[in-house]
Amino acid sequence: MCSRPDLCGRTHLNDVLTDHGAVISPLAPLALMVRKLETHAVLHEADRRALLALPYTLRTYEPSSYLVREGDAPEQCAVLLSGFAYRQKLTGSGMRQIVSLHVPGEALDFQHLFLDVADHNVQTLTRADVATISRTALRDLARTRASIGNAIFVNTLVEASIFREWILNIGRRDARSRLAHFLCEFAIRLDMQGLVDETGYELPMSQEQLGDALGLTAVHVNRTIKSLEADGLISRNRRRISFPRWDALRELADFSSRYLHLSQQKS
Repeated sequence: MCSRPDLCGRTHLNDVLTDHGAVISPLAPLALMVRKLETHAVLHEADRRALLALPYTLRTYEPSSYLVREGDAPEQCAVLLSGFAYRQKLTGSGMRQIVSLHVPGEALDFQHLFLDVADHNVQTLTRADVATISRTALRDLARTRASIGNAIFVNTLVEASIFREWILNIGRRDARSRLAHFLCEFAIRLDMQGLVDETGYELPMSQEQLGDALGLTAVHVNRTIKSLEADGLISRNRRRISFPRWDALRELADFSSRYLHLSQQKS
């Protein structure tokens, strides 16, 4: 039985459909990016073709590889095709704060279409396939095709909304609620890309990495995971997480998906 009834039975990655019924070949490397952009904005068939026709370079990266370093002047924009990645910043003493987590289909640095210098680092969390697109080519497309420009703009606004929620989560929730909220968000975002099944999902982060995302020590993360498990809110099989009491987990997390703007009016 599905551990998350409201997250099962949706379209999966091998059936890449747009919200308008058009089928994009799953073999097209940029198809996931198109699908992600169409989550919140309308793209016409000509827009989809233009995006899929962009020149790109494919490369596979090992875990912890840097895609962007703070201070770089990127000439490419990176799109995550498989695996997971994160953005992070370091203090002067080398302490790390993970500021966002990214799933397949997401662009990792749309901001560099218009900002010349990177203000943070982007790293792979797992082994990952990444497509890099010419910054100039994508920026020109955004400027000449209004629907594409709008979709990219809305995408950056949704990212900003997620950042705000992360600040609230780290700043004002206790450890149990903080971790519960993170797990709920990750479930919803994975489902948007068809990556949740009846057994839940694999959490690709170590306890140290979770701590760097949540403002907790690895020891505190370990205790908190065990606490949620003891209360029957989550179930673990190694890194695989399922949710036997999803509604109770959401209540503990004070979780509302409003900030993900899943019902964004497309116009």
